[in-house]
Amino acid sequence: MPGPFIQDEQIARARQLAEEIVHPIFELIRRNTTVSNERTVLRFFGISGAGAGGVPLANLMVDKLQGSGVLNRGAAYWYGRALQLGAKSPLEAVERLTALPTDKLGPLSPEMEGNLRAEVRAEARAAMDELKSRFAQRDALRKQFPMSAPPHKYVIVATGNIYDDVDQARAAAQAGADVIAVIRSTAQSLLDYVPHGATTEGYGGTYATQENFRIMREALDEESKKLKRYIQLTNYSSGLCMSEIAFCAATERLDMLLNDAMYGILFRDINMRRTFIDQYFSRRICAVAGIIINTGEDNYITTADAYDAAHTVIASQFINECFARRAGLKDWQLGIGHSYEIDPYREDTLLLELSQAMLVRRCFPDAPLKYMPPTKHKETDIFFSHAYDVMADLVAIWTRQGIQLLGMMTEAMHTPLLADRYVALKSAAYIHRAARGIDEEFTVREDGKIANRAREVFGKAMELLEECRNEGMVAAIGKGRFGDVKREETGGKGLDGVLEKSPDYFNPFLELLEGATS
Repeated sequence: MPGPFIQDEQIARARQLAEEIVHPIFELIRRNTTVSNERTVLRFFGISGAGAGGVPLANLMVDKLQGSGVLNRGAAYWYGRALQLGAKSPLEAVERLTALPTDKLGPLSPEMEGNLRAEVRAEARAAMDELKSRFAQRDALRKQFPMSAPPHKYVIVATGNIYDDVDQARAAAQAGADVIAVIRSTAQSLLDYVPHGATTEGYGGTYATQENFRIMREALDEESKKLKRYIQLTNYSSGLCMSEIAFCAATERLDMLLNDAMYGILFRDINMRRTFIDQYFSRRICAVAGIIINTGEDNYITTADAYDAAHTVIASQFINECFARRAGLKDWQLGIGHSYEIDPYREDTLLLELSQAMLVRRCFPDAPLKYMPPTKHKETDIFFSHAYDVMADLVAIWTRQGIQLLGMMTEAMHTPLLADRYVALKSAAYIHRAARGIDEEFTVREDGKIANRAREVFGKAMELLEECRNEGMVAAIGKGRFGDVKREETGGKGLDGVLEKSPDYFNPFLELLEGATS
């Protein structure tokens, strides 16, 4: 394991700075809700179907409430009003509230108001109990069929057709994959709704829908039983529907979600207020569901230089960790992201990458960590590409990564074929087998290149954290401190979906989630 080239008190100081950076943002989160969070509340109550033209029922109801100017009381409150109006099912509740002028409904007496909230809280507790029974099914299967030792070998499928994805996922599991990630259709993060049902026409990936989650989880459960080895399932909950997708993933027993505090802001130009508010509710769901989140710091060094911007990765990791812990996530759920993206023609690249990976492990000793492969500098020379990936495999086992996305030798050419995954899995398994325990055999020199580089990167990360603390996260993002991408607080997509909560705002699921993970 990495030596003590960064002292415990330095790491503690970084965490304190992250806490001071994040604290003001939680005031924003406390005061506001979003249309996507309110749709998530309705999904908890069982409102998950679609109406005319495939429009999700949760969207129909929230759009009506927002249009009437009453959504700031919380969708749960209006769901309760629908029950008082005689609705016998979630579907009837949608029908009644979309048909009635909700802004014209008169106030309730204190007694009726109390009864409404008590009835809705009781339904919320029952819904949460049902959801927890789903987690128990997943956890029982994990216990019955133990997973392989980490680093867990993580591969992607991205056909656009969920049924073709299933075939490719089965083949990857049979070849040794531990984690299957279903890549989302291009730009789904910009949709302010979750498509309904199974889909077969995604571009660059397959739509993240609850039915697609169910289909893939069912297939991987079958494969886990055949292989006597649990296969984990991953998808994405970034974008304009973070909490809705987190709910769908929890319901369908997923194991991991890509869920980052800043990715949508920087790389999808989603409004930062919307992102911060949505990610909190989504992470509360992940926390109670036992879902591991994978953060996206690896993206910073695809838009910026991996050598020059290494410190931004470390700073963001501390910030992401703080956001996560404030949302109730435990260290074992923090698949903190970093990657092997340094220019291969630079000198000492293996030492530099070992230094960065050791530094991340030193700072986050109890997190599984998610290590990404080279992509930015890949070439169409598949033999060089394969050797490049194997170097990442070596660093992964040397620094005890928990989750390793495997590189593919044809990364720069096309979507990986089954044979490409087979080669990547075979070579990673060999390196992991051959080099396991290598970290216990070698000590890092305190005056060597690895340690000195780690101290340099950590020092710059501390300077960036100090800047973020002094000037605020909004200012730091506005200056392009992360990923060389600049964003404004009131810019980007989705700001019109942010609402200030009324004094009597009601969300029984947030109450339960905060109580369960506090």
